[in-house]
Order: sequence, then structure tokens, then C-alpha cells
Amino acid sequence: MAQRIGIDVGGTNVKIALVGDDGKIIYSNSIPTRAEMGYEYTINSMKEAIKDLLKETKLQASDIEGIGFGFPGQIDCQNGIVRLAPNIPGWVNVPIAKIMEEEFSIPTRVDNDVRTAALGELNYGAGVGCQNLVCITVGTGIGSGLVINGKLVRGASNAAGELGHIKLNMTGGPLCGCGDRGCLEAYASGPSIVAMAEDYIRGGKSTKYRELANPEITPYIVAVAAKEGDPVAKQIFRIMGEYIGIGLTSVINLLNPEKVIIGGGVAAAGDILFDPIKETIAKRAMTIQKEAVEIVPAQLGNTAGVIGASLLINS
Repeated sequence: MAQRIGIDVGGTNVKIALVGDDGKIIYSNSIPTRAEMGYEYTINSMKEAIKDLLKETKLQASDIEGIGFGFPGQIDCQNGIVRLAPNIPGWVNVPIAKIMEEEFSIPTRVDNDVRTAALGELNYGAGVGCQNLVCITVGTGIGSGLVINGKLVRGASNAAGELGHIKLNMTGGPLCGCGDRGCLEAYASGPSIVAMAEDYIRGGKSTKYRELANPEITPYIVAVAAKEGDPVAKQIFRIMGEYIGIGLTSVINLLNPEKVIIGGGVAAAGDILFDPIKETIAKRAMTIQKEAVEIVPAQLGNTAGVIGASLLINS
């Protein structure tokens, strides 16, 4: 049985897993990223974690078909270089594939973390059997992985899939982290939920999430309040869902996917977010495209990244 290592690198933690060719995780571990220590520290920690994995599973490096990394940020997939990881300071033009191949003599591939999640869902999750899908994550930002005719779409500069930067306002709008205004991500993401929740409080609204805040308001707390019937929290998620639905309508009209798979921390809110997304798409997408598409939650959860990364060697 082919066995591969998948590594999902985040700003706080690095998830590492040994994955079989059936998509099942054989062994997994997590280590702190410790970005403040510099990228060399994180790389050395990942090397030690891979050595621990091999030791715990009684495998040799020669038993591993490949190593795959998913990073948040801009990736040079062809050369295995992390160009820029904005949420992990210091990761600029780091040739991670070369570093790992020199250490372990195992073929190594690198891609964007949302594309690796899409690859995982395509092969072993909500996208099984699909040829055309859009996988989005809604959290601190909004990212997406695109699959067309069964293959990941990377684009001319490995930068395809920036769904969060579809423009919803042609004359202004809130400032986005990318430096522009009016992006979907600036209207609908974790920070947007918190900002809107705080605005309602400043406007004098009585809300359940204010009582639940401990001490800060978070998207999770707003979601809990919405599920408990708080009208203000429900309205926030309805607005967020409409924004995401409008952004997805453009993508659905353009790409005609069979499925849109939605994951990420904010998506865990469930129907209070999914219902307005679906309603907006039903109202606004073109007839042929909307009849073909199904909007579904991601199935693999926190394991999508490592499972997808493990598949990069063959994608």
C-alpha cells in the first residue's frame, strides 16, 4: 500500500499525517508553528516531526512515496517554493521542497492550503465523483480551490482561486487585507462578523452574544447566539450568507460546477449561514448553472488539508 506524508502548515500549528492510498490517516501529530522563532525553527521542528512519524510507524524514508505541504499564501508549485505566507512572518521565497528532499530523499510537493483541501474533498470527501467543483473556506479570510474537468486549477502564476477578492462594490466598500476595497472577504469573513456584531452593540442593540462574550466577541459566539434565536445574531449571519451567495453566484455562472463545498471555521455555523447562501444563489444564478449545482458542507473537516497535501505527489 502506498503511503504518503501530508503536512498542513498554519499560523499557529502544523498538522502532520501519514496517509494511506485509501485516504485514511494512519498516524497524525501536531506541533506549534512558533512563527516568531523564524522559518528555520519551524522547518527544523517539521523535520523532527517527520522523523518521529517514521520512528512511530516503524517505516524508512524509502517506504514513503512522497511528502506534500499545504501553506496559506502564494506558492511556486513547480519549484516547491513558498513565495509569501502573510500569516506566518519570515516565509518569503523559502525552497521548502528542496530542503526536505535533501533531508529525506523523498519527493516533495507544495501547494496552497485551500487547494490541498479541495484535493482532499475531491478524492475522499464531499466532492467524490465530481469533475467540476469549487471548494471554499470561510474563516479569517475566504479562499478557494477550483477543480475543472477533474483537475486542480492553479493558473499561470499558481494564484488561481482568489474568490475572496471578487469585487462586490465598484466605488468603494470596506478596506480588505489585500489593500483594495469592496472585496467579498472584507464583507463576509470571521473579522467581518465580529465588526458587524460590534457595530450593532454600538448602535444600542440588545444582543445575546454580548452576554456570551468572554471577554471578546468571536464568530463562534455570534453563531451560538444565532442558533439560540437571538435576532441580531441571526441577521448578521443572514447578511453574511447573502454576501457569500452573491460572490458564489458569479463563480457558478462562470464555471458551472456540480458542487460548491464550503468549509472553514465560520462555515461550522451550519444552516444559519448555508440557508441564505442557497437562497441567494437560487434567486440570482443563471437557470442552467443553478440547476446543476449543489451547495454542501465540507466532509473532511480539519483533516482535509493533510489528506489533500498527501495527494500532491500524484496531482
